[in-house]
Amino acid sequence: MEELQNVVRDAGLAVSKLPEKGRCLLTTKNFYPGEVILRQEPYVCVPNNSSTVSRCDGCFASESLKKCSACQVVWYCGSTCQKSEWKLHRLECNALSRLEKEKRKAVTPSIRLMVRLYLRRKLQNEMFIPTSVTDSYNFVEALVSHLKDLDEKQLVLYAQMANLVHLILQWPEINLKEIAENFSKLACNAHTICDCELRPLGTGLYPVVSIINHSCLPNAVLTFEGKSSVVRAIDHIPEGAEVRRESMFERKNTSDYEVPLDLYWTAHKAHKPFEVSIAYIDTAGSTMTRQKALKEQYFFTCTCPRCIKVGQHDDIQESAILEGYRCKDYRCNGFLLRDSEDKGFICQTCGLRRSKEEVKRIVCEITAISDKKLKSTSPGNHEEVISLYKMIEKLQMELCHPFSISLMRTREELLKILMELGDWREALAYCRLTITEYQRVYPELHPLLGLQYYTCGKIEWLLGYTEDAIKSLARAVDILRITHGTNSPFMKELMTKLDEARAEASYNLSSKDE
Repeated sequence: MEELQNVVRDAGLAVSKLPEKGRCLLTTKNFYPGEVILRQEPYVCVPNNSSTVSRCDGCFASESLKKCSACQVVWYCGSTCQKSEWKLHRLECNALSRLEKEKRKAVTPSIRLMVRLYLRRKLQNEMFIPTSVTDSYNFVEALVSHLKDLDEKQLVLYAQMANLVHLILQWPEINLKEIAENFSKLACNAHTICDCELRPLGTGLYPVVSIINHSCLPNAVLTFEGKSSVVRAIDHIPEGAEVRRESMFERKNTSDYEVPLDLYWTAHKAHKPFEVSIAYIDTAGSTMTRQKALKEQYFFTCTCPRCIKVGQHDDIQESAILEGYRCKDYRCNGFLLRDSEDKGFICQTCGLRRSKEEVKRIVCEITAISDKKLKSTSPGNHEEVISLYKMIEKLQMELCHPFSISLMRTREELLKILMELGDWREALAYCRLTITEYQRVYPELHPLLGLQYYTCGKIEWLLGYTEDAIKSLARAVDILRITHGTNSPFMKELMTKLDEARAEASYNLSSKDE
């Protein structure tokens, strides 16, 4: 621990332990929005290869790939990536090559990640590759496994996976219980590696990043540059000051549901270093939904300011708005709660009643169409899928509160398919709708909001709405330069698009003047 403290101290950080939270990362200096708090390479990582998508083991590229001729499992885009991975893959290749072809198909990314974990430990123990304070198997040993919290079904699954790892490595001294425990550690501590547009590419273990705790209102964001993890501040965190954001449902006028649900920001002084926090899950859901997801996957109850700020009544209200039903009167944006006799739902704004039978009927219709949609996902079947999604959207608009997360997700899917079809005008309408919805459920500096502005700007520019495109792209830059920095190819391309849109607008204006 002392060696690690010495390493992070120069970066303005300190590792500590907090009651009921365990290890955490604290700041000992000012961090400003966009400033890098931590940067780390993975201890081990693998691409998310599947039967439909393959990626290079070195750079996660998906084009111009060639399969390793020996093991027939791993892919590379060229000799550079193959050489960079060779020390580790040499041992992995020998192990995988011993397997029967049918058994190789069972080698999932999770299995490969565990195999590489043990191979890297072996190479470091034998000093074939260097070890450092932040790049050591000691970090893996220090991770919490939560093995005692797992149900029997999950324990059996990890035992089966451990047996497969044992079969691949064929090391007599390997401990099956330790492998199973490490699978549980990875489930709680590994991170999904994403590209700049937050599309998942692979999985990696970043031991120091794993020290950072969760908050539903984090002061930092985790992104990736290639396989490197980068944690950046999204708030100004003054030295010795704690910044918190209030519940999205704490309003100046709590009875005014006609106004969009914004996030209000406050700050208060605290004479202690502040804990760095990131979000482990999508934080758009209600407090009950977030708590359920965190308990099931990470085995803790969140006590961040957003969660503890919400009382029982506020929690019910929040769930009713984000995940519940709308008032039958379309002029009213009130939320519904079950009546005392459990025969229906009462609008908390106008008092109008909605019957349980009506709600059940619409829910059944949505379920039936969703089932049909799942059977219509074959390539080239976009038109039918769009039609089904629009039927779901129409029913959700009839049933769900206007601020419903389910409705937002349906519109996200429609946007994606419309863009694939090149139906840009309708795609733009849905993109603008989702931006409005994102503004209600995400903080001002959330990368998803920035990326949605970027998408909107690209479509607007394509359709010739240059002035609108400039506003959207500028907003995207304002957000993403904080969450992503400014040096990645993605950000350089975004800023170039903004400059080109501004130049085009300037040219159009000068042409009119002439």
